[in-house]
Amino acid sequence: MIDLAIWPMSLETGWLLALAPAAALAIAAAWLVWHRRASRGRGDAVAATDDRSTPWHSLSATEVLERLATPETGLEQAEIERRRGAYGPNRLPEAKARSSLARFLAQFHNVLIYVLIGAGIVVTLLQHWVDAGVIFGVVLINAIIGFIQEGKAEDALRAIRRMLSPHTLVLRNGVRREISAEDLVPGDLVPLQTGDRISADLRILRTKGLQVDESALTGESLPVEKDTAPCPVNTVLADRRNMSYSGTLVTRGQGLGVVIATGTMTELGRISALVADVHQLTTPLLRQVAQFGRWLTAAILTLAALTFVFGLLVRGQTAADMFLAAVGLAVAAIPEGLPAIMTITLAIGVRRMAGRNAIIRRLPAVETLGTVGVICSDKTGTLTRNEMTVETIATAEQRLTLSGSGYDPHGGILREGIDYRPERDSRLRELLRAVVLCNDSDLIQDGEDWSVNGDPMEGALLVAGLKGGLDPAIVTRDWPRTDLIPFESEHQFMATLHHSHAGEAFVYVKGAPERILAMCAHQRDTTGESELDRASWQARIEALAAAGQRVLAVAVKPVPAEQVELSFADVDGDLTLLGLLGLIDPPRPEAVAAIRRCRAAGIRVKMITGDHASTARAIAAQLDLANHREALTGGELETLDDEVLCERVERIDVYARVSPEHKLRLVSRLQERGHVVAMTGDGVNDAPALKRADVGIAMGNKGTEVAKEAAEMVLADDNFASIAHAVEEGRTVYDNLMKSILFILPTNGGEALIILGAILLGFAELPITPVQILWVNMITAVTLALALAFEPPERGVMRRPPRNARQPVLTPLFLWRILFVSLILMAGTFSLFLWELGREVHLDYARTVAVNTLVAFEIFYLFNARYILDPVLNREGLIGNRYVLIAIGVLVLMQLALTYLGPMQTLFQTAALDAATWGRIVLVAASVLFLVEIEKAVVRRWCTRPRPGSVEHG
Repeated sequence: MIDLAIWPMSLETGWLLALAPAAALAIAAAWLVWHRRASRGRGDAVAATDDRSTPWHSLSATEVLERLATPETGLEQAEIERRRGAYGPNRLPEAKARSSLARFLAQFHNVLIYVLIGAGIVVTLLQHWVDAGVIFGVVLINAIIGFIQEGKAEDALRAIRRMLSPHTLVLRNGVRREISAEDLVPGDLVPLQTGDRISADLRILRTKGLQVDESALTGESLPVEKDTAPCPVNTVLADRRNMSYSGTLVTRGQGLGVVIATGTMTELGRISALVADVHQLTTPLLRQVAQFGRWLTAAILTLAALTFVFGLLVRGQTAADMFLAAVGLAVAAIPEGLPAIMTITLAIGVRRMAGRNAIIRRLPAVETLGTVGVICSDKTGTLTRNEMTVETIATAEQRLTLSGSGYDPHGGILREGIDYRPERDSRLRELLRAVVLCNDSDLIQDGEDWSVNGDPMEGALLVAGLKGGLDPAIVTRDWPRTDLIPFESEHQFMATLHHSHAGEAFVYVKGAPERILAMCAHQRDTTGESELDRASWQARIEALAAAGQRVLAVAVKPVPAEQVELSFADVDGDLTLLGLLGLIDPPRPEAVAAIRRCRAAGIRVKMITGDHASTARAIAAQLDLANHREALTGGELETLDDEVLCERVERIDVYARVSPEHKLRLVSRLQERGHVVAMTGDGVNDAPALKRADVGIAMGNKGTEVAKEAAEMVLADDNFASIAHAVEEGRTVYDNLMKSILFILPTNGGEALIILGAILLGFAELPITPVQILWVNMITAVTLALALAFEPPERGVMRRPPRNARQPVLTPLFLWRILFVSLILMAGTFSLFLWELGREVHLDYARTVAVNTLVAFEIFYLFNARYILDPVLNREGLIGNRYVLIAIGVLVLMQLALTYLGPMQTLFQTAALDAATWGRIVLVAASVLFLVEIEKAVVRRWCTRPRPGSVEHG
């Protein structure tokens, strides 16, 4: 057995050294558990004070002011101070984040890390300080990487707080003044105007053309017209036209609102609480590795204990000798380099994804992407461009379509798919001139990018004019405006008065089709003008709405040339209807292709949006979702219990008019059905579901900071198609992780069997010493195993279904391959060791042969490990990964140094080998390459699963 001279440390000192790190880890783990429970307790206490019982949207403006005791001139200073003391400042409190120490200690909470620490303790007990330093260094580096990657996990709450406007106008004691947003209190009167970011939840009291962009909160793709009329109590948030919420933006008009909620009591505060309360789930890989680590730990300890007992009782060895033999066996069986290889492989995946516009914020998300079976995607800005486009123009005789999308004016007008020349159609040109003139917005060009200054719908109308050959600047110059009636929700139209240089005067009107239809008596057609056919136009309106388009009607009325002012009486009737325009937020063309690719990969895409059901179904049809005919609304969802909803989420792919709670509930129900869920989004309302999902994916350009901080992945180009690329990389990363495991474990298995065989056969000396085993494990892990992290995607990686997240790391095929290769390595290494001993060489020489044979086996087996089942004896299999060849070259040099350099010979007890010995080593070691390829061929022949070469086998 091993000479006790290498064990100068006393047994008692060794046990103290072993128990000290374990005790420290136990204390740290207990403190971490207490810290988490205490944090949850604090969160519950905050949630318990939350009260939003008053349905402010259902009360009249007078009732709201009475309940809040707010005079028409605003609050007085004494009352303001009282309310500030009662409600606190108007800000979102920062949740108590985990301390840096807690975050750092959490990185060690992994069974494989515990196993690695155990290996370090064993090596420390052997007093091999350099090896112990390497092992503990790997543990520390792994923890530092995780600490940095997850360092911004709580930034979502801080990002939400930054959305509050720093200053706001307020009416107090009859005087308008600008104050800090933090000083607002319930009951304050807040004037609103274009460009304001609203700083608290408001009940609207007065409006004049007021529009608010609520897309970040509700998902609504267009600004919402606000009014003052009470809404039914059960009205969903997105339809409460008399309310405005903290964090939203005034895009047009003016208004006055009264503060009904501040700070954590706002809708923004409610979402903040949802983000804080959502606990992220562990990833499939981490769950599997934790299970595998527990199994491996139990197996190693059991085997070491049985070996100790066997040697003590059967072979009659001393307790000290058998204790050291058990230590050697444990060192051989523990895969010291596996956690580091896993971390490095994930990091390489992160780098690859960054090159394809997918920025990973947490390393394990790389692997999780490979198991995703459902992608829940927000519509606005993710699947669609978030740019309104005129898609249809309907006149009295024909229906035209427009090509192109977004605010880019490149495109044209088509009739039944054929180019249509608008310059030959005076009625169409008059319609386009009307929407260009009756317009308050501007198109802005910045290089190749186009944007709108003003209302998105009006911007789309300007683009339609450009596609029809009209230049807005020239039209405006030739038909200058002299007066207007601005759009207001009360009358649902906008009217402008124009005079030409030829002395003509016209009033152009655009607005809600029902309202404009009621104001018209005639229609423009081939005869010039005829009586309005209301039934026909109503059918056109319903057809456009059924296609998910927002319908706009346009009319005209000639007036005397001397008229320079416009009143409601001028447009109250006798208008001539010019036509209808259907607008839609078009889907991204690349999103359609990406959804098709996801379907081929077995991934179901579900669209979750705040838009109306008809619009959602129309977009879903254009995206070619699996089930685009059926949509479930938020109101319907609330009537379903969890059991019924769990069944319906499997079938329904379109969800409309949903709230943040609905999104969170949908993701949770899908996870309960066993799906690995990715959630994409860009708004504040997406943050809770992003955090809950297995992989949260935020948009990098148009996404809010809240969404980015809550997500595991950010798309730098806001392109849904990048998700398909990310999934491919995720699957490749997992394949490479499995290849690394399938390479490392047989190596450790072979080493363990060599030592176990020596003990069972009663050998006085081990073929390989513990320090030589550590050398082999560490040097091959950082060369050969690392090369597998650079493997390119296998054939058909995106034509196989998602991997079952519950599938264990060690499938039957893996267990068989590990045993098969371990036996080959043990038999070949042991045989050459015995051969050399039979030649009566020195023990160090025989051990050097054994070490180099083991390493040579690993070199040849590395080629087998490149493909799980596909044959490797071809050009691509042998030289297709240049990193493999580089790793082999480095390892050969290291082994030559181990064998021939004097200091290495002294440190590792090796000896120089002759050429004939090297020949025998290569000949024996090469056998594993051919034996495993034969085994693959047999498995392929009898394997019933498709996709040869994938890790799904077994």
